[in-house]
Amino acid sequence: MRRSTAAYYGMISLIDQEIGRILDYIDQAGIADNTLIVFTTDHGHLIGQHGLIAKGAFHYEDLLRVPMLVRYPGHVPAGQVSDAIQSLVDYPQSFLAAAGIDAPGAMQGVNQFPVWCGDVANARDHALVENRHNPTTVHLRTLVTERYKITIYRNANYGELFDLQTDPQEVQNRWDDPAYQTVKREMLHKFVQAEMMREPTRMPRIAHA
Repeated sequence: MRRSTAAYYGMISLIDQEIGRILDYIDQAGIADNTLIVFTTDHGHLIGQHGLIAKGAFHYEDLLRVPMLVRYPGHVPAGQVSDAIQSLVDYPQSFLAAAGIDAPGAMQGVNQFPVWCGDVANARDHALVENRHNPTTVHLRTLVTERYKITIYRNANYGELFDLQTDPQEVQNRWDDPAYQTVKREMLHKFVQAEMMREPTRMPRIAHA
C-alpha cells in the first residue's frame, strides 16, 4: 500500500509539472486572457478507501468527485468556489457556448458556462454515472443529487443509498433502512426520469397519426 500510494503521488506530481509547462507557455505566448482552461479528469483513485485500490468499479465519492478547475480571465471570477453538480458530458456544450457557437442538435450534456462565470448557481440537479465492467457482474448505474446517491446493480435486488450530508464517508448504506424508504422511492423515480430524459427527441411530433 505504501508503494502504491507513493507511485500515485509521484504520478500526480508529474502531471502537475507538465500542466505547469502548458500554462507557462500560454502565459508566455500572451494568449492567457483569450484562453479557456478547464482541468479535470475522468475518474478518481482509491488508495485503500472502503478496502479498495485503483479506479473502480464502485461509485464512491473518492472516484466521482474529481478535480474541476476553470480559468478564463474576464469571464470566470478568480477564486470562486461552486458546489454546482458537473458532469463530463457537459463539457462539449459548455465549450461551444464559450466560443459563441450553438450546440449542433440534441446533446446529452448541459451548458455549464454560465455557472462557471457565476451568472447562475447551477445548471443541473443530478448527475448520472455508469460502469460496465462486464456483461453481468459489476455493471452498475448511479444517480447523484446534491444530498443523496443511489446505485443500482444489474440483475441484483440489492443496491446502495447514501445520505452524503449526514454520511459523507459513505459507510452507512440506507438501501434497506426503513427510515429512508421514502427517500429511496423518490430517488428511484428520479433515476428513471433522468434515464428517460437523457434520450434525445430530435424530431418533435407536430401532428397526430
